[in-house]
Amino acid sequence: MRRYPAMVKLVREAFEQGKVIAAICHAGWMLCSAGIVKGKNATCFQSIKDDLVNAGALYVDKEVVRDGNLITSRVPTDLPAFCREIIAALEGK
Repeated sequence: MRRYPAMVKLVREAFEQGKVIAAICHAGWMLCSAGIVKGKNATCFQSIKDDLVNAGALYVDKEVVRDGNLITSRVPTDLPAFCREIIAALEGK
């Protein structure tokens, strides 16, 4: 999806508007392309860690990481924690 400028723009604008942005596994690449991870705590699938760090993220190796409206997770086994954090964010917690 990050190969499509309209998708990258959608993610960037939603982030700038304060909407919840959630990414798991390799979806961190979209966050890098959208330019929204600089200075943010985030996690991702281990093989793209360097890409996230090179885009300015502060990598944290945890099942779920929330930094403001940005929620990231590593792998499918992290889905329960990832989903709980998304729900909490949507509820305004």
